[in-house]
Amino acid sequence: MERRIFIKKSSSLTIGAGYFATLRSIIDDAARHRRKNLLLCSSWQTINIGDIAHTPGVLALCEKYLPDVDVTLWPSDVGRGVKEMLMNRFPKLTILDPQETTSISSAFEKADFLLHGSGPYLVGTRKLVQWVRETGKPYGVYGISLPKEKATEQVIELLNGANFVFFRDSVSLEFAKELDLKVPIKEFGPDGAFAVDVRNDQAAETFIRKHDLSVGQFFCVIPRYRKTPEWRIPSKKKPVDHQWEKIIEEQATVDLKPYREAITRVIRETPMKVLICPEDMTQMRLGKEHLYDPLPEDVKKRVVLREEFWLTDEALSTYIRSAGLFGLEMHSPIMCIGNGVPALVGRFKEQTTKGFMWKDIGLSEWLFDSDTTFDLEQLIPTILWLANHPTAAKKKAAEAQRIVQRRQSQTMQVLRNELYA
Repeated sequence: MERRIFIKKSSSLTIGAGYFATLRSIIDDAARHRRKNLLLCSSWQTINIGDIAHTPGVLALCEKYLPDVDVTLWPSDVGRGVKEMLMNRFPKLTILDPQETTSISSAFEKADFLLHGSGPYLVGTRKLVQWVRETGKPYGVYGISLPKEKATEQVIELLNGANFVFFRDSVSLEFAKELDLKVPIKEFGPDGAFAVDVRNDQAAETFIRKHDLSVGQFFCVIPRYRKTPEWRIPSKKKPVDHQWEKIIEEQATVDLKPYREAITRVIRETPMKVLICPEDMTQMRLGKEHLYDPLPEDVKKRVVLREEFWLTDEALSTYIRSAGLFGLEMHSPIMCIGNGVPALVGRFKEQTTKGFMWKDIGLSEWLFDSDTTFDLEQLIPTILWLANHPTAAKKKAAEAQRIVQRRQSQTMQVLRNELYA
């Protein structure tokens, strides 16, 4: 009698345990397959079309590789028409108001994972601290540089706490290895701006027609100061740095001389025209004073100076209609290569290590250091080669584009795995 009761009770317990195990399995499986929510921390500022480009680039990757994931953007700044540009390209995107704490709290609750977007360093440090403190949920970092002066104790702690960190250049990755970061995955991952595909074809075509530029028959040229004089931008409300003000003007005379000579050689030795254009809001004046104004009069006739700032969509629509780009900025070349357009990069020691991306994607011959005589000696011959060998130049750009796209696919798979872990 007691044996029969024991067997009956044991069977009930077994059935009960099996039921709850099955139920748990169903719940877990449903959780894994439900539509996930990704919180993207990006959009650092709007004075630079490169800083703007980080966001639509990563959003385009999410659209391509994570079509079943809802993305919410947690920006620092989407003014100056940037919000409208993003919503035009990504109509389903939710953009938080960075000043509304209630909406941010709600986004924290919904989000399964936070992704820190591309940047010159861990720009969203304070936001990551807030995420960790208030949610304890996982996060990852996508396509940043890691300058030594920015590797603070807090930054290292945050990087160690991430599920993955992708560094956009090999120099930063090697430094991360020297620091012996404990993050499970630390690898090379291209800057998110490589994937940008926003367009404003109408504006680009109107500008090109107005200035008698022909598709595929002009180069874009972008100047740069060694330090961006943000004090010249009224919205920044920064005091004038008189020491740097003097340095950057003196240095610009030296740094832009080879590019001025390159423009002259292109105009006199090829059928190409040249468009001098900006990547940030301080470069219209720079391009006028240090590139355009000193040009010989016969050269100026086929050089166009863009004197108004533009957004990323119009800039990209212009770049893809050009024969290529050269200059001292980084993200316009990134946007070009990401779209198969030849682009050369000039860099200074004052910049982050982002320029070394060109070596990482097979474009060492298209990277020029303004602090080395050898590089500057190769600059003009390489620009003339682009003008005279457009097919070969596009082939080289396409090869780099494939390297980037292959790595993008791999890095986005890592993000997908973490979202559905």
